[in-house]
Amino acid sequence: MIYRILVASYTNDISTLVFDSSRSTLTIESAVTAGFHPSWIAFHPSDHSVVFAGLEQSNGKILALKYEQDGKGAVVAEAPSGGQDPCHLHVVKEELVVANYSSGSVAFISVSSKAPYLLSSTPRLLGLEGSGPNKQRQEASHAHQAFFHEQYQELLVPDLGSDRVCRLKRDPSGAWKILGYVQYGAGGGPRHVAFHDGYLYTLLELTSKITRHRFPPMPDEPVFVADAPTLIHPHPPPNDMLAAEILIPAPNSKFPTPYLYVSNRNEPSPDGDAISIFSIAGTDTLELIAEVRTGLRHIRGMVFGGPDDRWLVAGGVNEGGVKVFERVDGGRSLKAVAANLEYSRPLASFGFEIQALSHAPPKFDTLTLILGGWLFPNFIPEYLIQNEESELWSVIPC
Repeated sequence: MIYRILVASYTNDISTLVFDSSRSTLTIESAVTAGFHPSWIAFHPSDHSVVFAGLEQSNGKILALKYEQDGKGAVVAEAPSGGQDPCHLHVVKEELVVANYSSGSVAFISVSSKAPYLLSSTPRLLGLEGSGPNKQRQEASHAHQAFFHEQYQELLVPDLGSDRVCRLKRDPSGAWKILGYVQYGAGGGPRHVAFHDGYLYTLLELTSKITRHRFPPMPDEPVFVADAPTLIHPHPPPNDMLAAEILIPAPNSKFPTPYLYVSNRNEPSPDGDAISIFSIAGTDTLELIAEVRTGLRHIRGMVFGGPDDRWLVAGGVNEGGVKVFERVDGGRSLKAVAANLEYSRPLASFGFEIQALSHAPPKFDTLTLILGGWLFPNFIPEYLIQNEESELWSVIPC
């Protein structure tokens, strides 16, 4: 099978890679010059040929890109992000939610799958407030993700600066309001969250830990049940370790047991950073069962996709390029099956975040990757369902 993967980066480009699973090859097909540091991208939920990207710069910008059937794209619209360094995007129906990291705000922009794509040049803003004990990283609030909980109709925004996750719901006018928080230990720095079977899992970047909370809908409060380091043998402080991504692929017939996958950064191991795998099937437990050495340096993001979420894609900012791994042993481990090392060149130092995935009808599967990642609603644009002999992966970074 052939997959296309869109990779955003900390260069000026969003690239298209091609993964051939039958030949175990991963090649560069094309690139779009987007602007300074297009570090996270998100698809429009009703048309995956429309992609939104955030330029992580002091005068933050949001771009809309349109991709054609051959995998080539172009920038078609631009708007301000309303803050500094937009590091994460998520589309909720016809609204783009932007986490502005350095200015500590969340922006909301009306969007469309049709021109002009970005429907407002003045985003609606919600400011966050708070700080933490880490004077270098927590001098103020830092919004790091926008995660939409479909069942609860709730928006979760991890604030790395204030050691809490903000819980937002819409008021009668449709505006998002903060109605509650999930609080974490001082200096933890919540970066990203994931949800499975009534539990909220949070990655704490600054202490490289995972926490697990029972997470009922509001007004009930979350209940802390467990935490664990992201490595079997954590390195003593001070160190440069920074955990980055947390993913829980939905169980299916091939992989019926749920597992949690975490990317680590800046490990001193000669075999590169590890992807850690946790068992979460037990009640109120977090069991680290495996560490898979990747040969990658500084893994910012990763994403699952393909039939039964068989493949995981990860990238190394400082070394190792982009790699595709296959889930083995029922998901308890990973095996590298393809790599492109060109991204490890000094002139192409990428900050990958993988983020979305869609499954297509029989004979066709669309995989959306954003080195940072969440699973979006199933949708295959009509233009994509033209070649029954291939599969299309679209990867997005953050």
